[in-house]
Amino acid sequence: MSIRTAPVRAPGLAATPGRPFGLYIHVPFCATRCGYCDFNTYTPAESGGANPDGWLVAMRRELALAARTLGSAPPVQTVFVGGGTPSLLGGAGLRAVLDAVRDHFELAPGAEVTTEANPESSGPELFDALRDAGYTRVSLGMQSIARHVLTVLDRLHSPGRALAAAGEARAAGFDHVNLDLIYGTPGETDDDLRRSVDAAVEAGVDHVSAYALVVEDGTALARRVRRGEVAAPDDDVLAARYELLDARLAEAGLGWYEVSNWARPGGECRHNLGYWAGGEWWGAGPGAHGFLGETRWWNVKHPNAYAAVLAEGELPVADFEVLDAAARHTEDVMLRVRLRSGLPLDMLAADERGRVQAVVADGLAVVVGSRLILTDRGRLLADGVVRTLLAD
Repeated sequence: MSIRTAPVRAPGLAATPGRPFGLYIHVPFCATRCGYCDFNTYTPAESGGANPDGWLVAMRRELALAARTLGSAPPVQTVFVGGGTPSLLGGAGLRAVLDAVRDHFELAPGAEVTTEANPESSGPELFDALRDAGYTRVSLGMQSIARHVLTVLDRLHSPGRALAAAGEARAAGFDHVNLDLIYGTPGETDDDLRRSVDAAVEAGVDHVSAYALVVEDGTALARRVRRGEVAAPDDDVLAARYELLDARLAEAGLGWYEVSNWARPGGECRHNLGYWAGGEWWGAGPGAHGFLGETRWWNVKHPNAYAAVLAEGELPVADFEVLDAAARHTEDVMLRVRLRSGLPLDMLAADERGRVQAVVADGLAVVVGSRLILTDRGRLLADGVVRTLLAD
């Protein structure tokens, strides 16, 4: 699809009655760039003078235009401030973000309000300020407890800092604290991962996300792999590491509810469940993606270009696509099959239901009532399950 020059007017930007509605807000700033990261983020040297104060002005303008575009938007059930490194905004900056949301949208009673945070730019004062502002959930990047693993990933925080930050967040009154882990980093051992998982559990958090390392094109890590300085992740090792961490988390009372996410009862991330279970959201900020009705759109990436479009009174849409019924069906199957609650069989066409027995016979899924639910082995091969179900 060709990328048009902003502004672009995406059609169909209206919330659908009855669907969960959330807001995603992208903070595009980082102090340094991690070697594995290909997110839309900018260090001071890369930002072209863009800064958090200017971003906040532009983001407020986008939220105002979003509310005007949507008209009578439903109450916002979840807000997720991601990045980048939102904690670089500090407590006052993150309060200003949530104030901007409240200025233009109604928060539903009991709304979940999450921010990501980097352990190095977090502390007791930040978490106290976030609780006072109305945030209900914090997600911290831990990656690993092993220093040599953090070094390969170009993470600057000390091995124990994420655990300390999780304790500070809990002391500030956060019941919902997430730690992110990455497994399969070159040089990582089974024991490194085992110690990382155990440390996350001992920190008392109610949610853990764990992702296999992916070497993304254009990253510093990809260049190191290409030069032979580090080995590419091995698929068999990744599978074994997933089984290891799943077993350790299950023993500790954190059950999987999505292939890469584990939680204690009630600790599931409602915002992410909205993505996986057919919800809608407005994505605000440079490079943010949104989805309403059948339209998916994404904003211009650079903070300066983003701000310039908004200064002209236009939404900063870089491009969009309108999903037809086949594309939407494919995405629904792909996302819902990853959930522990399973894929409703009535979502499948007749020929697709005829293929259910094949994945059951292969030991990749079971039918429980009216839903298809992945087995432990099936979680390792979830993409293959989708390909089998949707095969022409």
